[in-house]
Amino acid sequence: MIIIMKPEATTEQINTVVERIESEGMTAYLSQLDHQVTIGVAGDVQRLSTGGFNIYDGVERTVRVSSSYKLTSREFHPSDTIVEVGDLKIGEGHFVMMAGPCSIEGLDQIMECARIAKAGGATVLRGGAFKPRTSPYAFQGLEEEGLKYIRRAADYYDMKVITEVMDEANLELVCQYADILQIGARNMQNFKLLQAVGKTGKPVALKRGIAGTIDEWLNAAEYIANQGNMNIIFVERGIRTYETATRNTFDLSAIPVIKKLSHFPIIADPSHGVGVWDYVPAMAIAGVAAGADGLIVEIHPNPAEAWSDGQQSLNEKNYLNMMQQVDIMNEAMTKIREIKLV
Repeated sequence: MIIIMKPEATTEQINTVVERIESEGMTAYLSQLDHQVTIGVAGDVQRLSTGGFNIYDGVERTVRVSSSYKLTSREFHPSDTIVEVGDLKIGEGHFVMMAGPCSIEGLDQIMECARIAKAGGATVLRGGAFKPRTSPYAFQGLEEEGLKYIRRAADYYDMKVITEVMDEANLELVCQYADILQIGARNMQNFKLLQAVGKTGKPVALKRGIAGTIDEWLNAAEYIANQGNMNIIFVERGIRTYETATRNTFDLSAIPVIKKLSHFPIIADPSHGVGVWDYVPAMAIAGVAAGADGLIVEIHPNPAEAWSDGQQSLNEKNYLNMMQQVDIMNEAMTKIREIKLV
């Protein structure tokens, strides 16, 4: 349920409505758009009459939210949510660049990746310490040792850390080193893990599952938000289709769809989206043009010798060239947004 207050509603009138909501054992979420306050109601609202709130002074109207996801919905929260990671902002015009290797292979490697990432304008260093691999014989990650390495590299270059958490058992450990918790495609519907990361309050980058629909993706985010964590970043990383020319089919249409349906920011992952390094720059630029709030890409000092995903990793030269093009597209998109505001 959404309660829309009148533009002239006083603080006292708003607080009266909030108190009524909380007295019913539910939670109120306030947002403001164009000087008008809306109050989202989370909980078992079926027993509440929408008309019952219309008698309160300052209330303009009440609306039922029809979708199965509530907190994630733009109906519930009309204005964009800006996710703050320390002094870094993501969303509503605050573009973020994330880059780093698929796997942390050692201190020297992650330090070199951090140097390259920073040189291209990245403010977030990515890298896997725990690696979900299709084969049990493939490299599974350096675990805590890798977490220490990426934290050290990020701190040296004044960057934030995003890394994947695979299970509840290692969540506390990953939280000690990471600024953003990444939920990988395989865990998009690991509901216990989603609830657990929601309870941490840390920013969460939620990747779309390899066969996940947008509705399922939004409901997965709802599990995180339902724990009181409103620091969610959607990550479009491609879906599995019948096409074999690329690793996945990069669903660029998901970017404007998510931005219409949800208030949380969305970033694009062209590295996993196509899985072939020389297609990555074009898809990165396309992601920016589609309205993405950021990018996350894989880089490596020597992709041919990478321990995992070398075929989709950019070397220093290709990454820096791509970033020049991304910057140009970002400038163009800024002008387009300004035109829309006029």
